[in-house]
Amino acid sequence: MTICGFFSIISSSRWGSSAERAKRHRTEVSSMEGTRVFSYRELKRATGNFSSDNKIGEGGFGSVYKGVLPDGTLAAIKVLSAESQQGIDEFMAEITTIADIEHENLVKLYGCCAEGIHRILVYGYLENNSISKTLLDADNCTIRFSWNTRRGICIGVAKGLAFLHEEVRPHIVHRDIKASNILLDRNLKPKISDFGLAKLFPSNMTHISTRVAGTVGYLAPEYAIRGQLTTKADIYSFGILILEIVSGRCNTSKLLSSEQHFLLEWAWVLHENGELSRLIDKRMDKDCHVEEACRYLKIGLICTQGMAKLRPSMSTVVRMLKGEVDVERKNIYRPGLLSEFMNLRGGNGGSKDRNVSKDSSYTISGSGDQADSSFSMDDAATSFATMTFHSMYDDR
Repeated sequence: MTICGFFSIISSSRWGSSAERAKRHRTEVSSMEGTRVFSYRELKRATGNFSSDNKIGEGGFGSVYKGVLPDGTLAAIKVLSAESQQGIDEFMAEITTIADIEHENLVKLYGCCAEGIHRILVYGYLENNSISKTLLDADNCTIRFSWNTRRGICIGVAKGLAFLHEEVRPHIVHRDIKASNILLDRNLKPKISDFGLAKLFPSNMTHISTRVAGTVGYLAPEYAIRGQLTTKADIYSFGILILEIVSGRCNTSKLLSSEQHFLLEWAWVLHENGELSRLIDKRMDKDCHVEEACRYLKIGLICTQGMAKLRPSMSTVVRMLKGEVDVERKNIYRPGLLSEFMNLRGGNGGSKDRNVSKDSSYTISGSGDQADSSFSMDDAATSFATMTFHSMYDDR
């Protein structure tokens, strides 16, 4: 399968004024074949004038509303912030990436709006929100996630990623696989969403050197530090996601004891002690297949190994999850821990109890041999911002 044109948009330079770039983007959107262009008036009517009652989500670059299109179709309408220039670039990247690809485990893009200052994406509506709003937020959700449901979610997301990494041409690296970007339909089938940070990856390249982007807690350390992107970065993020799905908890938590703050580190400790079953979500009770759940936790650790080359391809991960590849005989090496590279767990100038919320903001920028860093944390229950890392190895 091929993706038509616009590869240059995703990796476009930053030259040109905002007005020039916005005008260029409007022209590019209107010329895209197979992408329905909605008027702003249509989408304003569909959402009840973007009523707060219809708001179903909020991210770093705008808000998402539930709406009813003119033909009666329910839609999720993602409105990008007019003030965010990066949001405009993400808008184009998202359309470019998924405009002409379809898979049962990817969100379906219905169309977009690029009218005046407005940048809006229109997706199929998914009734059960995201994993972060349901499975990982049990206090505010009534859905019961059985082991079979969790197993199906893991396999579905893995299939979607395998499709992006290995079947689409050029390949696609998502760069922001996380719980809040995995949406669930009425049958709790998972759909990968939010392709604003995605990169097209030609098959003849070993890696792409790029500005590092992603979310703290899911970022592969070697990518965050060196800025060299491969599919292994997505595989690492997926490994974290498996641990979250099986354990029913976020990858970081200030509510637990210090040794359990970081899910990946705690999982490794339990693995070394032969106690992985302690990590399984107790809410499943007798419904859980303990042996298989432990195997899934091991697969999560396999996907997060410190050496990127040891992480399996996503098609291999799918086979592991289905039980077609023996996981028990595989040597699992220590995971890569971004917290160690970034001194997030104390060290020079840091507190021993310094934690990163699941979507906290963390920025590194610099040139030459020195870099300045800034750190801020938002409430994990209300922050959904995507983090951006400016690597010392960022192309300029």
